[in-house]
Amino acid sequence: MDDKYEDLGDFNPAIEEEGPTAPPPGWLENVTGYEEMHEDQDGTDKLYPPPPAYVPVPDNGRSSSVPNVRVPVVSEDVAREALLQFVGKKWTYSSKPAHNMIFKDLKPFTVYRYRLETFTESRSSSWESEPFTGQFVDGPQYGMSPPPWDVPVEVPPLFTDVSMNVHVPHSSFVKVCHQCEGRGNVQCRHCSGRGKARCSSCYGKGRKGKKRCITCSGTGKKRCWRCSGKGYKTCPSCQGHQNLMHFIQLSIKWKNEAFEFIPDRYPEFPVKKFKKVSGDQFFVDESILVYPIVGFPDQDICDMSRKMSEEHLVKFSSVSRILQQRQSIELVPLTHAFYTYNGKDFNYFIYGIENKVYSPKYPSSCSIL
Repeated sequence: MDDKYEDLGDFNPAIEEEGPTAPPPGWLENVTGYEEMHEDQDGTDKLYPPPPAYVPVPDNGRSSSVPNVRVPVVSEDVAREALLQFVGKKWTYSSKPAHNMIFKDLKPFTVYRYRLETFTESRSSSWESEPFTGQFVDGPQYGMSPPPWDVPVEVPPLFTDVSMNVHVPHSSFVKVCHQCEGRGNVQCRHCSGRGKARCSSCYGKGRKGKKRCITCSGTGKKRCWRCSGKGYKTCPSCQGHQNLMHFIQLSIKWKNEAFEFIPDRYPEFPVKKFKKVSGDQFFVDESILVYPIVGFPDQDICDMSRKMSEEHLVKFSSVSRILQQRQSIELVPLTHAFYTYNGKDFNYFIYGIENKVYSPKYPSSCSIL
């Protein structure tokens, strides 16, 4: 006998050991349209690609045209105020250079941000169970279970990430709980059904040094706190109700797959800075499938539009259903400001509608005036 349970008393043979937490092979029913789940009961979700009728077919002859836009111009007052706001958040920076600097040039750049969004729906299924307490059982006697993509659900607002779980109609059935074999309780693993466990204070000796252990009154044993001394616990699967209702759960996920692109043409300005600012959106195209942009002055935007619209169609239609696409172009303000202070030349960038500032070097950065 294991020393851990020596002198802890006999366990109740009527309390059998806990069974498997997952149903054994062959335990679950075979449901038409979900046969692969029956063959592969490994607990993982089975993903279902959409049927061919759900896959949109692109019209390769179509394209989208974009209107011309004007590059915004930043005035000296706006450029100075932006720098003052920036300096105000840097406690080591003095505001004196920002107030007294002399502008030499304000050079605006044309920066476009292209964004493609593909709103998808994917469906997977798994066997689930819940304690049977007399609730309605929607079983095969009420009809055949619809295929995964025929189960009706309400689509959430477009371009939002949402998850939903639903019972597949007519897939439910009731069976005796496989974990407790219908008893409603299982043997306590902590005490192996004995109801007592070795005292953790004296390690089962009954004494601590020369004194009797007051925690266990010298017995070396304590009532098992996990089962309150009963030697068994309520079955975690059926919660003591002895039966389980099994059913197929359909997991539906709506996801907005987004891609953004800004041509990186200005080595002195980190393109990643654009992620934190807004632009002026002047073009939006939305449809089940959007088409490549043509005739736009920035050819890199046109090329990326064609590339990504093709990639999204191939990538997402194979494992999910494309419900809607949206592409847009923003004009993101970017101005390179050149100025002098105390006879030295400096520069900084103003970017985004928020007029954020990127200044790799600022005069008197370590003196507070």
